[in-house]
Formats: sequence, structure tokens, C-alpha cells
Amino acid sequence: MYAVIKTGGKQYRVAADDVITIEKVAGEAGSNVEFAEVLLIGGDNPKIGSPFISGAKVVGEFVEATRGPKVISFKKRRRKNSRRKRGHRQDLVKVRITSIVGA
Repeated sequence: MYAVIKTGGKQYRVAADDVITIEKVAGEAGSNVEFAEVLLIGGDNPKIGSPFISGAKVVGEFVEATRGPKVISFKKRRRKNSRRKRGHRQDLVKVRITSIVGA
């Protein structure tokens, strides 16, 4: 059985014992994380939400907090002596999916 969840403005296809990397959510390592925005539960008889399935949730375990790769935004206007260099690293979380609870 698998599910499609929505978190951080993105959608993820997850199954039990999957480890996914998502944008930062509140919690510490070892705590449980629940995702209530379940769009689809697939398997033998799939359930499709409109937009979400009421009563369904996906439970995961917070594994660790990490950071993504450095992204550099560099803008230059030629012959104007104008430059801008900005860097960004996104805070990420690794979550191990433990169970999918369907309604």
C-alpha cells in the first residue's frame, strides 16, 4: 500500500519504511510526525480524495535534521559595476514512514 501526501507545498509518494527528505517541520529526532493532508491511498482498492481523504493520515518518525546544498544566485549588470551574490541553504528533515492509516 502507498499514499500520496502533501507537505511543504510539494507532493510525495510514500510507502511504509520509506525514508523521505522534506522541508523542515517542527520536532526533534525520535519524535512522531503526522501528515493529515493525504491526497490518495493506493493499493488493491484505491481511494482518491477531493482534495484530501477525510480521516486518513500518514505517520512517520523524525530521523534527523539536515541542510540542503548551497544554491548561489548571482546577478551582474555588465558595464555598470553592479553585482549581487546571494547564497541559500534550505533546512531539511529526514522522515521514516511507519504507517499509513486509511479511513
